[in-house]
This record gives sequence, structure tokens and C-alpha cells, in this order.
Amino acid sequence: MLEGYDIVCFANDWESDPLSKKHIMTRLARANRILWVNSLGYRRPRASARDLRRAVEKLRRISHGLRQVEPNLWVWSPLVLPFHGNPAARRLNERWLASALRRVIDGVGMREPITWTFEPSSADVVGSLGERLAVYHCVDEFSELPGADGAAIAAMEAKLLARCDLVLVSAAPLYEDKGRHNPDTFLVTHGVDVEHFRQALAPETATPPELDRLPRPVVGFFGLIAEWVDLELVAAVARERPHWSIVLVGKSDTSTAPVDGLANVHLLGWRDYRSLPAFCKGFDVAILPFRVNRLTRAANPLKLREYLAAGLPVVATAIPEAQRLAPWVRVGRDAPEFVREIDRLVAQVATGPSVERSLAMNAETWDRKVEEMSRVVETFLDRAESRRATL
Repeated sequence: MLEGYDIVCFANDWESDPLSKKHIMTRLARANRILWVNSLGYRRPRASARDLRRAVEKLRRISHGLRQVEPNLWVWSPLVLPFHGNPAARRLNERWLASALRRVIDGVGMREPITWTFEPSSADVVGSLGERLAVYHCVDEFSELPGADGAAIAAMEAKLLARCDLVLVSAAPLYEDKGRHNPDTFLVTHGVDVEHFRQALAPETATPPELDRLPRPVVGFFGLIAEWVDLELVAAVARERPHWSIVLVGKSDTSTAPVDGLANVHLLGWRDYRSLPAFCKGFDVAILPFRVNRLTRAANPLKLREYLAAGLPVVATAIPEAQRLAPWVRVGRDAPEFVREIDRLVAQVATGPSVERSLAMNAETWDRKVEEMSRVVETFLDRAESRRATL
């Protein structure tokens, strides 16, 4: 694993639920110093109460300045104009952000950092921080995200792909796409915090009371309920099997109208990451009802491996990563097939957490994935050192 380096990481907001970025950087922080730069944004702001709340929260985080949140890990929230499609706004962002960030880097005492960015919106700054190496870690088709200025994000990503020394991607479709623009592109799929989710198998883990009173089987989902979650599919399944309890755990970032009023669909809202193994223990079958489109075909949803690490049987729509994880993940290409796959699991009494399914994830831990990433990065660091030695 990488050791002894300074890393500037552009990612989502640190305060959010743990995503791949946090899993990776907290492990690298064991032996390296990390400056985590909170999200530069990708969404076009709208005149809505939701965006106003987001803006207020963003200003609150900016007011905190630089802060150390863990040993070897600092978080900084920059002030940027959220108009990535506006050339004047981007020029202002570039000048101010590069200057402010260099001062923060100096203040932490970092020298010649590795820039490790998950954000296309960092393109105008990457390469201006005195870095020894620049890594673009692509985990989504960002230009396809709901609310994004797709053309602006695509242009920034093209610039970033050209500027970075290497590219890491989390899914095969991303490898095919980004590899056309940067030949030094490497596929490292997402990992999973196996020990955390394996708590679903522990006798001392108590099932949440919200699940104890529900009729069986309990068909469960956890995660952000966003536009890419096919709530029409969920509603179709609920109507076809009214005796099933369908539980959706997570914040809703889109309209839930398709499932509103269905007595056997239970929207439980956001729950802390630490509580998810307990919910998994109460699920009979886990589902990933994603719409199949350009965004989700390039996705590698963390929850697939998290469900499996908890020992759960999984039924998903036909996104590539779900098909790649067969036979542990079953695929339903439409509502009738989705129902049939769950029916088969129930009929076979193959429901609930299983040790065998959980053990299948032992080779998929985040520690192993970060070691794999580190080997790739170390190769390019060696090349960079060799080039500098010849100058």
C-alpha cells in the first residue's frame, strides 16, 4: 500500500454517508497524509427549497475552514461558483481555487502531493498544485447524473483525462470509455467493508423494531432513493405480491409518487451507516431496482457487495455489474422476471443472511482493492521519479 505520500483528494462532501471515496482515503490515511477537498459540485442550481438548503449547508461547511477529522486527514470546503457551463465563472473558479488551495496545501505542510481526484469539476485546477502525479478516479458517468450540466461536465472530464498521468475506473463500461481518451486507464472494481456488513450474521445483532412487525418475506433496499431507482418497478412488484413487505431504507431525493399509498411498501427514511447490518439481518431478500440507462450501465453500486457481505440473496435489474456478480446476484429484466426470481428464493428457503454468501466477498474487501490501486499508482510514481532523475 502507498506509504509516506501527501495526497490531495477532490471528492464528494466528507460529511456524507461513506461512499467509495471515503473507504479508499481512510485506508490510505493510515500511512499517508490526506487533504480532502469537499465537492466542487456538478449540478446546475435551481430556484428550489432543496437547492437553497444545500447552499446554506455548503456555506456552513465553508465557514468551518480547514479542519482535521482523523489522524492524517484534513477536510477543506472551497467556495466556488456552481456554473460550470459558464466560461467566466470557470475562469474565476480556476484562479481563486488554485491560489486558495495552494495556501491550504502549504498550511498543512504538504509538498509535491499526489492529486487524486474523483471530480471532473477539478479539471481546471489539476496540474497547477505542484503535484508529482495526477490520478483521475472515475466511479460514475458524471455527465449523466440527474441535474448535471452534461455538456459542461463532459468537457471538463475530457480536459481532466488529458491532464492526468493515469486513470482508475470502477466498472468495465467506464474502462472502455475512458480508455479511449487516456491509454493509461486501469479497472479496479469497488470493494466492501466485509466485517461491518457481516455483523448481520452475528447473534448479538438485533433486527430493527420497524422490521419485526412486518409480514414475511421482507424484500429490502437501502441507499439513496434517486431518479435512477425504478420506483415504478417497485410498485409493480408490490402490487403483484401484496402479501410481501417491501422496505426502502434511505433518503428520498426524488418523487416517491409511484409507491405512495401502497400498503405493503414501507419508506423508512435515512438510517445511519452503522445501523445497516441490522436492517440486512431483517431482510429476506435484498433488491437493486435500478433503471437501466447510460448512467447505471456504468455504475458499480456499493450496495451489491454490501448486501452480499451481509449474506443476503440479491435480485437486481440487468445492469452489467449485477450480471458480473452472478450467481450470487440474480437478474430480473422486467417486473414479471423480477418477481419470479424473488419467488424462487422464497420457495427454496434461500432467504436471509447466509455465511456462504458472505464468505464469497472475502476477496472483495476495501483493503485488497486499495492495495491493488496502490500498486498501479506506485508504478507511475516510479516512472515519474525516473523521468525527473534524467532531467
